[in-house]
Amino acid sequence: MGFDTGTTTFMILSTSLVMLMTPGLAFFYGGLAGKRNILGIMMQTFVSLGITTALWISFGYSLCFSGGEGGIIGNFDWAFLSGIPFDNPYSGADGQYPEFIFIAYQMMFAVITPTLITGAFVNRVTFKSYLIFLVAWQIFVYYPFVHMIWGGGLLAQWGVLDFAGGIVVHATAGFAALASVIYVGKRRDTQSPPNSIPLVAIGTGLLWFGWYGFNAGSELRVDAITTTAFLNTDVAASIAGVTWLIIEWIREGQPKFVGLLTGFVAGLATITPAAGFVPLWAAMVIGLVAGSLCYIAVQFKNKLGWDDALDVWGVHGMGGVFGTIMLGLFASTAINGQSGLLEGNTSFFFKEVVSVIVASAYAFIFTYLMLYIINLVTKVKVSDIEEDSGLDASLHGEKAYDEGAL
Repeated sequence: MGFDTGTTTFMILSTSLVMLMTPGLAFFYGGLAGKRNILGIMMQTFVSLGITTALWISFGYSLCFSGGEGGIIGNFDWAFLSGIPFDNPYSGADGQYPEFIFIAYQMMFAVITPTLITGAFVNRVTFKSYLIFLVAWQIFVYYPFVHMIWGGGLLAQWGVLDFAGGIVVHATAGFAALASVIYVGKRRDTQSPPNSIPLVAIGTGLLWFGWYGFNAGSELRVDAITTTAFLNTDVAASIAGVTWLIIEWIREGQPKFVGLLTGFVAGLATITPAAGFVPLWAAMVIGLVAGSLCYIAVQFKNKLGWDDALDVWGVHGMGGVFGTIMLGLFASTAINGQSGLLEGNTSFFFKEVVSVIVASAYAFIFTYLMLYIINLVTKVKVSDIEEDSGLDASLHGEKAYDEGAL
């Protein structure tokens, strides 16, 4: 089979970059967590690399991308990759590379999406209940939206677009995080400071680096859209970080490093659905929107007393919502053949807004109900003693650092 060597290599690289985002997220969250809960939050992230891979190969890929045209979920025809030869060309890229690398690429998205939620309920959830959550949430939330938008399902047939996961990844995970926070309640110690801001910076760098594979790779080939998505991603993140920094500096009187880093991540999340559909000037506007509105969302969360410890809802959830709305507004026919509201396409704008609202509402409601059901099987919330001791010691019997390190 004569595959295109350059495109195949690009997809292998993009897949590797998206895989790197999961350890990056672990470092980002691990640095933000209190010093007694570093390993607990990192383990919740890393374990997805193992469990989600097994799920994806067993039946996840099949449910997302096999059959079910115009429906909500696919079928089991490709369970355990049955019927997909190792050298089968991927039809979605005109057969330029084997389907196996597309399977791996999408698997890395599945790995990181549920782990985004973990930052919201840091140091409050038992590991056993989290493992059940990790499996159930993918099957009943992530897989259906992948199928409906990227697998030729209901929303794709309706005309909904999501370049790299504003709806599929960030909106669903962010609103699931909010539901989780409301279900498990507040931490006993809500003033726990980040244990290592340098670790947060390392995580941010790895996330940003990996996001080039996340967004540019979502073109699934190498062309002008690929490079546009790459540059849009960098520009939006850069402007969002500086915007967040300036707003926080004005409000609090000091420039905060964590604020700058958080702003970068907000920009990355917000440009994700639109990266391959909008011109560069729109990416700059999206960066401004991300840095300002996601900051406002976090302040709103604080005002209402939602203990979303690491601001998953404000950064990822609302970033995904704002980005999807901006896609409906700024999509340009000249870039990727899709017009938005600014070019007179009211219908497309409406579809994007409705779809992200429905996805967010479904993720919120299902997650809350799922946690309630899981709690009937095994307790979701840790005991007060376990929380006070920190999950690293009480649940895992480990410490992140030697006694003298902190």
